[in-house]
Amino acid sequence: MSDASLAEPVRNVVLVHGAYADGSSWSDVIPILQRAGLNVSAVQNPLTSLADDVAATCRALDRQDGPTVLAGHSWAGTVISEAGNHPKVAALVYVAARAPDAGEDFTALAAKFPTPPANAGLVHNDGYAQLSETAFLDDFAGGVDEARARSLYAVQGAIAGDLFKSRTTTAAWRDKPCYYSISKQDRTTAPELEKFLADRMNATTIEVDSSHLAMVTHPEAIADLIVMATKGTRSPASAARERP
Repeated sequence: MSDASLAEPVRNVVLVHGAYADGSSWSDVIPILQRAGLNVSAVQNPLTSLADDVAATCRALDRQDGPTVLAGHSWAGTVISEAGNHPKVAALVYVAARAPDAGEDFTALAAKFPTPPANAGLVHNDGYAQLSETAFLDDFAGGVDEARARSLYAVQGAIAGDLFKSRTTTAAWRDKPCYYSISKQDRTTAPELEKFLADRMNATTIEVDSSHLAMVTHPEAIADLIVMATKGTRSPASAARERP
């Protein structure tokens, strides 16, 4: 455990978005955290490579004035697993997120679990990839109000075509306190895979009856988990808690 998690209260939160998204995907969670008295920053990932996304995240961490909770959604779980050993990171929060071990072939790991429907909607063009409109609205943003879902689709980030082949050099979740939100109705990442990852990292875990974008459909639940991480709370009861 890093000194950042022991020296002083955690007042800072850095939020990292996943693939097919940008920082606005956290916009429902941010005001809740701010009302809780936390300083919040949202990273804008270029999604061009793991190294580029980690660099963007580390720049945000460098700007923090003390211990920080680092939260990542989806692909950003890979990013925070690599960047999470930054000395200012006190705890990690994963939201329906990847969490590879150091050097792990995550694609091979994911193949051991059910294939999520969104995979069929990936469209490649000129070295980049995005989700089709149908896959985005029905699978990635399932359960989101249609107008909001279409706004999120309009700001969808294009990812480098080989982004998901990246491998981390470290697994910060092995050294930092971890929290995980499983999306029970996820059609972008298999819920079974999410549960495996949460169990493997011995995370304080909640289950949310949501699609992949739990921070949009259930912002209070995700904000509560992040606040829990800032306080260092690790209640065994949280593993069985389900948010309607």
